Amino acid sequence: MPQHTDIISIGGAAFDVFVRAPHETVTRNGDSFIQFPLGAKIKIESEVQSCGGGAANTSVGFSRLNLHAGFCGVIGDDEWGKGIQETLQSEGVDTATAIIVEGEISSFSIILMDPATGERTVLYSGNVNAHLRDPVLPKEELMQSKWIFLNHLSDVSGMIMDDLCEILLTPKTKLAWNPGGSQIKNGYDQGLEKDLLRETDLLFLNKEEALAFTRTATVEEALRTLAKAGAAITCVTDGAKGAWLSDGKTVYVSDAVQSHVVDTTGAGDAFAVGVTWGVIAGLSLPMALKAGMINASSVVGSIGTQAGLLTEKELYDRIASIELPVISYPL
Repeated sequence: MPQHTDIISIGGAAFDVFVRAPHETVTRNGDSFIQFPLGAKIKIESEVQSCGGGAANTSVGFSRLNLHAGFCGVIGDDEWGKGIQETLQSEGVDTATAIIVEGEISSFSIILMDPATGERTVLYSGNVNAHLRDPVLPKEELMQSKWIFLNHLSDVSGMIMDDLCEILLTPKTKLAWNPGGSQIKNGYDQGLEKDLLRETDLLFLNKEEALAFTRTATVEEALRTLAKAGAAITCVTDGAKGAWLSDGKTVYVSDAVQSHVVDTTGAGDAFAVGVTWGVIAGLSLPMALKAGMINASSVVGSIGTQAGLLTEKELYDRIASIELPVISYPL
């Protein structure tokens, strides 16, 4: 690996199978469910196989945007793992910090899609991703990267968080962070979450996560709380309703880009990639927010988490051609 990687993504990688099959969509207590009759044999209408997982998605996204991107996650030495590694390398992602576990099965997901809405249900087996709880991070290599992107991890241990706090003592290494379920549950003011927030340059949460993480009632309250906790820039997404971005002084708000939605999987990763790239490229915060919205809108137009990720030229062209007003107000 070159001595100075632009950004290394830490997190999951998985072999994804996207499936469309006849089903019913039912609503109970305000929640929607994909429903299949028990005991039935249902013919699949279409299926797409691809590489996915948070760190795989973001590292590919950054590489397409002309950043020297690395992947740091755990994969098995099975056929799925080899396929994941080949996909990353074909996209120009540096896999020198990938952690290969011999004799174990790579993570995989079966994603049941609803073509009417683009929403999906994900059946997920973590398998080797469980090793991210272990002290396996290549700290010396990570310290050489200009940025680290810590992807959403559902059950990461304190060991990983502690290692990251140590890595980020290196002044030249910056952090973009999408907290996982265990961190959201713990809260912004607890232990290692509190420590890591003080080192966070870019924070990504959806609206539900932001309110739960900060134990607040509104997005503005959450943004104030996270700014006081040390996050330099915080982004909060709300699906098709748009997103907020704040540097602790000003709030920037954008609607989502209107587009035909085929599959919403990976939209959050694509948004985070666009915003992070915009900040690294020196764009203004409104333009970085716009870049995130545009990248996300492209991904939801295709099946899979990576097919719609834009190149640098494509993103610059769309920033120039798509009218997407960003309003602002003091926080």
